[in-house]
Amino acid sequence: MSRSDVEQEGETDAEQVPSFESVRWTSCSLEDFTELYWDEIAPCLEAEDIDPSREKPTHQWFRDHDARSFLAALRRHHGRSFGEFWAEDLGLGDGEEGYSWATTDDATIDALEQFLNRRKSRYSLATSSVDALRTRLNLYVRAYREANGTDDLLTPIQRDQENPAYEAVDAVYAAFDWLNEGTEREYSAQTLQRVRRVVDAWYQHLVGRRVASMNPASGLYDEFKWEVEDSPTPSLSASHIRELMQAADTTREQLLIVALAGWGLRASEVAALHVSQFHRDVPEDDVPFITFGSRKNGPGEVSLLYGMDVFDSRIDELAEDEEWTGYLFPSSQGETPYVTRDTIRNWFQKLASKAGLPERIAGERPSPQLCRRFWYDTYTAVLEGVLEGVDEIAAEQGSSDPRVVMQNYLSDSRSRRVRREFMREQLDEAFGERT
Repeated sequence: MSRSDVEQEGETDAEQVPSFESVRWTSCSLEDFTELYWDEIAPCLEAEDIDPSREKPTHQWFRDHDARSFLAALRRHHGRSFGEFWAEDLGLGDGEEGYSWATTDDATIDALEQFLNRRKSRYSLATSSVDALRTRLNLYVRAYREANGTDDLLTPIQRDQENPAYEAVDAVYAAFDWLNEGTEREYSAQTLQRVRRVVDAWYQHLVGRRVASMNPASGLYDEFKWEVEDSPTPSLSASHIRELMQAADTTREQLLIVALAGWGLRASEVAALHVSQFHRDVPEDDVPFITFGSRKNGPGEVSLLYGMDVFDSRIDELAEDEEWTGYLFPSSQGETPYVTRDTIRNWFQKLASKAGLPERIAGERPSPQLCRRFWYDTYTAVLEGVLEGVDEIAAEQGSSDPRVVMQNYLSDSRSRRVRREFMREQLDEAFGERT
């Protein structure tokens, strides 16, 4: 889900603003708005030392961050003020009484909070990431309560429980039936998949801590096959990346494409890259990586499978300036020592024009977002390939879901190594042989 995060320089976060470029407001459910809050707004609040789960952002904050479209769409399409959305959909109340769980059972609440606390400490998750998991878990708790008439989720799975195991499984399935088809609200397939993943992880955590005798959610992957629609955001192809690299005449242009398409970074992250984020002193069987702190919707460490030769060339070039401060895209103007996200976007579009890319790709103008999307689409395809490759192991272990093998039977290092091998093959097509 998320990887380890480390502390990042505050200067990088200061420029962070919500991005709704690819959002189609007319198709957003309230659950989609919830995801947007945690994915786009919460990380920006955190960057300003505002607790996104306790301090409600003001309308002035939305105006200052050019995010009024979120409030307008929320009211226009769902008749919700942000205050109502904060209390009813995010479940955050007034910030004084703590989180408003959909259960009053103390043991259940303790088990939920302990899971989230361990997720935060073990995986070094950002507060916004933990809050997003909490929201999804609470949606399940509410569904369980509505479907089964009880808000006690622990008793049916406790180790000393005498009731047959199928009753606990039936209760979980009933909750997902309620989410899937029994409610007035329609939940998107993506939301349901995310809820399923965190519920499965929670029960697995309880089994591992010997609180539960079984994981009643282990069969959800076979029982519910939600199809997620293709992302409305198009992607550049491998041939587009090759054309961009061929047109890149300077180390600045080359590193720009490598950072977006080869490392999967956001335009704002590219703009603020600093040499201190790069770690090359790694074990022999590992690869260099970049570290980020409180990185929204993505890993805190990004493996550098490609582009170290371009990185080195860029360093050599910049190091000739005795006043260089370590930023890979320095700026001699403005409030920060590095360029802005808009500058990165302008550089990219000029390079796209020089490379002869189409003016529109699936209706969208070529942009850093489309370039970065290439990395994510490639990684998704890689993960699917890895899962297909462990199907036989899953069958031998009596598991119907290869994800269980990835989680429980492959070591973290082996899992990373397998993904990297697949990823290198895919990036070869776009970048060619690089070091």
